[in-house]
Amino acid sequence: MSAPDVSVVIAAYNAVDTIQRAIGSALKQDGLSVEVIVADDRSTDATRAAVAALGAPAVRLVALDSNKGPGGARNAGFAAARGRWIAVLDSDDTMRPDRLRRLIAAAERQDAAIAVDNLDVLHGDGRIEPMFPTTRLAAMPHMALPAFIDSNRIFRGTHNFGYMKPIFRRAFLEYNDLAYDEGLRIGEDYLLLAAALAAGGRCAIVPEAGYLYHIREGSISRVLRLDHVEAMLAGDQRFLARFPLEGHAARAQRRRTRSLREAHAFLALVHHLKNRSLGSALRAALGDPVALRHLSMPIAARWRRLTAPPASHAAAAPGQPFKNKG
Repeated sequence: MSAPDVSVVIAAYNAVDTIQRAIGSALKQDGLSVEVIVADDRSTDATRAAVAALGAPAVRLVALDSNKGPGGARNAGFAAARGRWIAVLDSDDTMRPDRLRRLIAAAERQDAAIAVDNLDVLHGDGRIEPMFPTTRLAAMPHMALPAFIDSNRIFRGTHNFGYMKPIFRRAFLEYNDLAYDEGLRIGEDYLLLAAALAAGGRCAIVPEAGYLYHIREGSISRVLRLDHVEAMLAGDQRFLARFPLEGHAARAQRRRTRSLREAHAFLALVHHLKNRSLGSALRAALGDPVALRHLSMPIAARWRRLTAPPASHAAAAPGQPFKNKG
């Protein structure tokens, strides 16, 4: 059996409501041979049965024995892939039919090992908006490592380039021994693409949106927590141990690290304020004056909530909300 052009890897966890839609969009890609690999991350619902019910020869199920998180599930899917290219698709998202063909064409024109495109955000109320301005991406000849790192800083805005879903030449990933960091439950997409760029991979950009990022009612259900930030800082240290950075990339990394530390200080402060631990809150604030200055307005708002009567002191989740991918 000849190898397909693309292996589309879908990590799934309790995705029975959306998995068939995601698979269907992968199978409808124009002008390419595609296999779909669903790596089920020990779902407790009927996700595996929903995949099997499709009865599609081009779809393979990799059933994990234990929950490994999105990075571990995708690594299992990558290991099973046979395509020349590997694409990542989240289990509650979809792709336009011409997406993979356009990405591969752009990569081959530039002799690139990676390609990314814009995303359309589909809201639950029917609104559709591009995640990034098309003109911004059109002005970028390719995705450079410093720009990619700089985009991925906490508190810079709603979306960053880490949301992009790249396609990779499988041979490039294997030659450079690149995989997801399984120590991360969020931010794993960012770190793999950063590693691929640091390993010398050229990344082509298609400014138009081919990836459809679905936001369902209830899909934003987690917030950035202290342990998430700590895991991202540790992940960045593992990345830097393998890929020492210089010049613009090193400066961008320092800015990213500073933003993560400020986020950590903010979340620690909010934790202490919510628990009315004023001494601990003061120590956290004084321990990082840069973060304190950067986050002065949120801290003031938290202080007002802290001093409100307990009956009206609603508990807002600290940090930034992000889409729950299991």
